[in-house]
Amino acid sequence: MFAFSEASKMQLATCHPDLQRLFNEVIKYWDCKILEGHRGEKAQHDAFTSVPQRSKVDWPHGKHNKLPSLAVDVAPCPIDWNDIHRIYCFAGFVLGVAAMMGKKVRWGGDWDSDTEVNDNKFNDLVHFEIIIEERSTDV
Repeated sequence: MFAFSEASKMQLATCHPDLQRLFNEVIKYWDCKILEGHRGEKAQHDAFTSVPQRSKVDWPHGKHNKLPSLAVDVAPCPIDWNDIHRIYCFAGFVLGVAAMMGKKVRWGGDWDSDTEVNDNKFNDLVHFEIIIEERSTDV
């Protein structure tokens, strides 16, 4: 069984409890690193203005900008940015675990969640965000 490093635990602690539960389950089966949970104003602006662009939204509109964060960036270990196939495989595993847990998650490799990964205009393959169902207040 794998375990998160202290740095990963600190990043994950800034995330929504459902993301914490999800990745605490994922780590039991697949070694991974939490790269970033909550992202402050400077970090978000840097991600938005970086070349290449790492985010399509500026502060405070990102899912990482909420507290707790509704998004988390996670990479499979050992990290190899050139092994895209492994990153896709990891994402499929995460999405499968989320589905088994009854959680809706959107992945940055399939923004519209239609399982067609070739229609993305912007890939953020380590990005996962929890979809929170809004509860109706209608009586």
